[in-house]
Amino acid sequence: MELLVVHPAIKAFMCGSLSGTCSTLLFQPLDLVKTRLQTLQTGVQPGSGRVGMVSVLLSVVRTERLLGLWKGVSPSFIRTIPGVGIYFSTYYSLKQHFLQDRCPGAAEAVLLGGGARTVAGVVMLPVTVVKTRFECGRYSYRSVIGALRSVCQTEGPAALFSGLMATLLRDVPFSGIYVMFYSQTKASLPKEISTSPAAPVANFSCGVLAGVLASLITQPADVVKTHVQVNPQLKTAEAIRYIYMEYGLQGFFRGAVPRSLRRTMMAAMAWTVYEQMMARIGLKS
Repeated sequence: MELLVVHPAIKAFMCGSLSGTCSTLLFQPLDLVKTRLQTLQTGVQPGSGRVGMVSVLLSVVRTERLLGLWKGVSPSFIRTIPGVGIYFSTYYSLKQHFLQDRCPGAAEAVLLGGGARTVAGVVMLPVTVVKTRFECGRYSYRSVIGALRSVCQTEGPAALFSGLMATLLRDVPFSGIYVMFYSQTKASLPKEISTSPAAPVANFSCGVLAGVLASLITQPADVVKTHVQVNPQLKTAEAIRYIYMEYGLQGFFRGAVPRSLRRTMMAAMAWTVYEQMMARIGLKS
């Protein structure tokens, strides 16, 4: 037991879980707004104009009160706390196994980030499906356990893995691209900055830049993933066709602003907190 507690991978898991908890609590409202934007029905009010991020946010506050912005935070926590921990512990283990203490190159960073995200994404997908349904407002689940039971009974266990392909197409490239941009921009920082007390701020700024680029590149896959998980009868190819026919090309970028804000800030905060905690316990992240 003592060996497990002090094992570096376990420490990486704990640091990652804590960093994910902080970022999820802060940025859950953006995820809810993004999901609502992506699942809006067409033709609700013909000629009523474009529905944007602010109008959706105000609508949620009016109809569901301020705490309605944190609807779905329970499945988010259940997904994020172990999910981010699995991601960082897998990332740390892969990095130590293949690179030891060497900084990854661009291609190596893509493979490390993508590999870690694949493991975490597949393990946590059932909770991701429930989280998406909580946020979209179409389902009246009372709890995460109740939602899991309901999905299994009415749609079968396979429904808990709906959107697997779209999720991997979104998350694996995002993580790979993010880690590549993040590691390369961090490596380009002057040594006097990276070793100064301002290092966490500089690292956070690198994370923001990496997050914006990765979010925009993977936004279409996120829209497809949301439609497949909210409408489990849709296959990935059918969802792509549906989005294009209903909304056109711009439909693949619905919810881009709240998603970019949330993913960018969450990733930047998670990586900054993770690296600071790893440094404090004497491990190189």
